[in-house]
Amino acid sequence: MVPALLRLLCWSGLRARPLRRCPLGGLAAPVDMAARLRTALLLGSLLVLGACGGEPTRVEQGNRDGVLHVGNGTEPQGLDPHVTTGLPESRIQDTLFEGLVSKDPATLEPVPAVAESWELSADGRTYRFHLRADARWSDGTPLTAEDFRWSWWRALQPAIGNEYAYMIFPIRNAEAYLTGKLTDFDQVGVRVIDPHTLEVELNEPTPYFLQIVDHHSYYPVPRHVIERFGSPTDRFTGWTRPENFIGNGAFTLAEWRLNKHVRVEKNAQYWDADAVQLNAVMFYPTENIVTEERLFRSGQLHATNDLPTDKIPDLRQTMPAQLRLEPYLGSYFYSLNIRREGLDDVRVRKALSLAIDRDAIVDTVMKGVVKTAYSVVPPGTIGYEPPEGLIRFDPVEARRLLAEAGYPEGQGLPPLEILYNTHETHRKIAVAIQQMWKQHLNLDVTMLNQEWKVYLDTRENRDFTISRYAWVGDYVDPNTFLDMWTTDSGNNKTGWGNAEFDDLVLRQIPAMQSHEERLAGFRRAETILLEELPVLPIYIYATKHLVSPSVQGMPQNIMDYISFKRVSLEPSD
Repeated sequence: MVPALLRLLCWSGLRARPLRRCPLGGLAAPVDMAARLRTALLLGSLLVLGACGGEPTRVEQGNRDGVLHVGNGTEPQGLDPHVTTGLPESRIQDTLFEGLVSKDPATLEPVPAVAESWELSADGRTYRFHLRADARWSDGTPLTAEDFRWSWWRALQPAIGNEYAYMIFPIRNAEAYLTGKLTDFDQVGVRVIDPHTLEVELNEPTPYFLQIVDHHSYYPVPRHVIERFGSPTDRFTGWTRPENFIGNGAFTLAEWRLNKHVRVEKNAQYWDADAVQLNAVMFYPTENIVTEERLFRSGQLHATNDLPTDKIPDLRQTMPAQLRLEPYLGSYFYSLNIRREGLDDVRVRKALSLAIDRDAIVDTVMKGVVKTAYSVVPPGTIGYEPPEGLIRFDPVEARRLLAEAGYPEGQGLPPLEILYNTHETHRKIAVAIQQMWKQHLNLDVTMLNQEWKVYLDTRENRDFTISRYAWVGDYVDPNTFLDMWTTDSGNNKTGWGNAEFDDLVLRQIPAMQSHEERLAGFRRAETILLEELPVLPIYIYATKHLVSPSVQGMPQNIMDYISFKRVSLEPSD
């Protein structure tokens, strides 16, 4: 029998309309009822639409119309590429903006984008990029070398609070300019030769520079639009609203309905528009991964952002063709606010680390899909092998260190709380670690669940003791997992800093000539990090997706990178 709500909705003539892009059961955790209600309403409406009158599912209709429907994790914090930091935001930004170079989704090798070609000087320090004459903003305004220069100037303004500003530090004097040691941007190694030629001078040869030029911190942004809405350094202004938005990517922003969807549509002004086969992409906030998996099964999503780990064994049997499980260049860890009493003692931090049975988490919570982390940098990253023996499970030594720090059996240690953003896997891991710390250290640790935007604000204000965190490599090099822990990095919210570590990562390693020497330098730097433990590695990521057979041009890669301009859909029979 069709429930009354379904009967009412079908009877009322409701029709499908498009909706709006680095988790063990146990003790009760706070419940985000608002998020659950939104998710329930979204699922209910989608399933109802599919039940009314035999209408085509979103996937079936999308295959016909060239509209891709994908899960995207959480509601994006914003779409300004110089302000945001999360993966849900960057995936959408990748459709709306384009840098000097892009990535081949199969090989991850740099490929021409706004720059049709480039040259590198013999000493490896100077790039000269030649921009396409037909590169334009989505309003038809020509895109020039000065747009890149101004955008990088903006990204380095302290007032904008760009947590990724350090990504630009390989450029000569960029760090000095951000920190105020230099006040003249003309002294930064970015020079406009002519409207279609940009010269970039580096401090030292940087093997991964072409990879990071593809990062959203290097994206050009439209000065002629931004300045209509205030100062260039104002955060989250109206320029990123659909009615005002101008970008230079393969798609442009058509609709953003909060907590429902973001819709991007093909950009007719894009220099390579003829190669773009999709007419639109719909990004849905899918924090509830159980719901997301159901949406895929009911034909409402072409691809999921994630999957419930406890469903993996069944999916391996029932949907092997759609299931994608692959290694991922990412680390999952807990970051500690070492400015809080108790956590300012390295012995306490080591005790917390030694009391975590990571293998049990990987086997029980994560169903063996991921790998146990004994380091922050994933092993094998361009040949890197991390230090051994610093991360292990040893509850006896953990209790000894806690007592030595003055907290025998946890007595007297100030309260600890695990902060995590809404996601079933994050909750299960928090519960597991909460129970381990109770069992092995007699600590009563509480948990705090927050929605994505609130969670980001809490971390930004350093209003936490212990926070779930993760990092996905922005490029394939150990540096992407280590430079974020330098003292002044915008992404380092632990309060930790080490002069020797900073010198290695920011000065010594960039000047090293051989690959082997660089790997040895990274190993020394990570040894310092793991000995002082402002972060507690948990596991190395693996991607978990369901992808419809109709989706073409979405190859798997270790960065889980999607080039949406290369994606197409095959209509189903």
